[in-house]
Amino acid sequence: MFKSAGVVARFDKKESLKLAKELVDHLYKKGVEVYVEDTLPSELHKHAKAVPLSRMKTDFIITIGGDGTILRTCLALPKPEPPILAINMSVRGFLTEAEPKQALEVVEKCLQGEYIIERCMKLAAATEENEFPDALNEVVAIAEEPTKLLYMRILKDKEHIVNCQADGLMVSTQTGSTGYSLSAGGPVLDPEVNSFVLTPLCPLTPFHPIVFPAKTRLTIEVEKPKRTLVIIDGHHRQLVSSEPLEIAVTKSKNVTSFIRMKENFYHRLRSRLLFKGSR
Repeated sequence: MFKSAGVVARFDKKESLKLAKELVDHLYKKGVEVYVEDTLPSELHKHAKAVPLSRMKTDFIITIGGDGTILRTCLALPKPEPPILAINMSVRGFLTEAEPKQALEVVEKCLQGEYIIERCMKLAAATEENEFPDALNEVVAIAEEPTKLLYMRILKDKEHIVNCQADGLMVSTQTGSTGYSLSAGGPVLDPEVNSFVLTPLCPLTPFHPIVFPAKTRLTIEVEKPKRTLVIIDGHHRQLVSSEPLEIAVTKSKNVTSFIRMKENFYHRLRSRLLFKGSR
């Protein structure tokens, strides 16, 4: 049974903050110890303790927002991450589980143990001198300046695969395959497919996305320019430079866990993304 909960919410929507207060009050009345992100307004602190995300160690987390809120939460949470119940407060919210009107109902089901856990693979990325936070969606490498090409060599388990000239490269998990990678022309990966996908960004020469087994060690050797921007899940940005510059991407030992009421990946795919209007 869950004895403690963390609440993370969008700062820029009054509806999000109002729902956060309702959930904090509900959890408090149920005897659950509640923590809220310390950047949230003080009126949420009456029945909750305010702490930074990096110190939020609770039995589960409630996010109120969209996929961006989930991603920034996963980047900051201590590892291993507690399971996440995501309430949708955005236009799409593909990763979320419930709409605001269902929030109290699904929280109550969580407290009663009526849920399942969906575990999602993450990616670990590093250079010789730098380690990056694990990615739930994708690791992106682009040039420091817009419109500048990256000249790269791609290796699978130290074996040279292909050379590539492109605005950048993206390595995406099954979860991330429905996000930026899909917009860039990559395939959707079924969650049961233990793999990740390499997707080029505006390649100069024909280069189609490649799906690799999750056990692969993928290496991106950047030949030029000397400075490369690495972006993790759209939030963590780090400029790296070394000679040679090698960015290694592997399956992480960590996972992100989502609280679900039922298995609904293809329902979300139909209703929120690819096949809207189809049955």
